[in-house]
Order: sequence, then structure tokens, then C-alpha cells
Amino acid sequence: MDFAFPWPASQGEWLAWSSAVVTLLIGLVLFLAPNLAFRILRLQAKPEKAAAIAEGRGRMSGFYLGVSLCCILLAQPLLYMALGFSWLFTAFGRLLSMMSDGANTPFNWVSIVVELALAALPLAFAFGFVP
Repeated sequence: MDFAFPWPASQGEWLAWSSAVVTLLIGLVLFLAPNLAFRILRLQAKPEKAAAIAEGRGRMSGFYLGVSLCCILLAQPLLYMALGFSWLFTAFGRLLSMMSDGANTPFNWVSIVVELALAALPLAFAFGFVP
């Protein structure tokens, strides 16, 4: 069995692939520079709690890297669906926090728009809305 990089062939695949690449880049920043990623996300790890950096480098980046790499390397519609639903639930969690935790800030509004776009691209392809 030969392994070939599955380059996107249709417009829908390009959209889904783009979402996976953005997710991969976010995961790489979290993995390689968690302090920078935390500043961008407006999070702050306490100096006496070094385990917080491990959460960014491990748990947060692990899902971003794992799902995005699977999408890029395997290019399966169900994987793109998993990526899209992951971003959709991320946006839903942010919306819930905005409504119930008093986190209604401009940063969160921009973030939710980005998350919804990153969810819509692979879901549009996975559900056949964009061929």
C-alpha cells in the first residue's frame, strides 16, 4: 500500500483543509510557545503553578494537533465532521460562558466568530453543502 499525501481536490475539501491547517497552527503555538499562546488567549499561569503550562502544552495542544493532523493526513469526511463539531462546541462553550459567567467582552465576540467560521468550513464539506 502506497502512502500519498491527500491533496484537496475540490473547493469543499480546500475549505475543510484550511480549517484543519488553522487548527494545526493554533496547536503548534500552544505546543511550542504556551506562554505566548496564553497571552494571546488572555490567560495567565501563576509562577508557582507550572502545571498550568503543561496543560496548555499537553491537553490543549494535543487535541488541536491530533484532530487537525488526522484531517490533513487522512482527508476523510467524518474526520472533518469531528473537527467541525469540535469547533462548534468550542463556540457553544464560549457563548455559554458569555451568557452565564459575565464574559461578554469584545475579545470573546471576535473569538466566537472565528470559532464558528472554523466550524462551518469542515462541516459544510462533510455534509455536502460545498462540493
